[in-house]
Amino acid sequence: MAILGAFTLAGCSATPAPVAGTAPPPPRITYSAVGLERVLGQNAGAVTALLGKPDADVTEGTGRRMQFGSGICVLDAYLYPPEGGGVPVVRHVDARQRDGGAIDRASCLAALTRRSGGR
Repeated sequence: MAILGAFTLAGCSATPAPVAGTAPPPPRITYSAVGLERVLGQNAGAVTALLGKPDADVTEGTGRRMQFGSGICVLDAYLYPPEGGGVPVVRHVDARQRDGGAIDRASCLAALTRRSGGR
């Protein structure tokens, strides 16, 4: 009976034993906001004034995604209302190359601000 109890407790271990041949999970990626000051915290009107008319404008629940593209990249600006309500502002920005490859968000923003007429 004591042996059965020991096996039962052994199965409740909080830390699983490492499995040979498995890699640890990748580190969490952190993103810098440097270079994004022109859009982070801005409302839709200010972002449109900076980048022109969005190529896509989608609202889901309280969130809104405004998408802007150029021959170089695509940038998604995500707007959410502040706590307590109010006008939604950009809280997060994603960017990618036209083929889906990685690109620095600030570089994409800089490229988009140089396009004429928002296109």
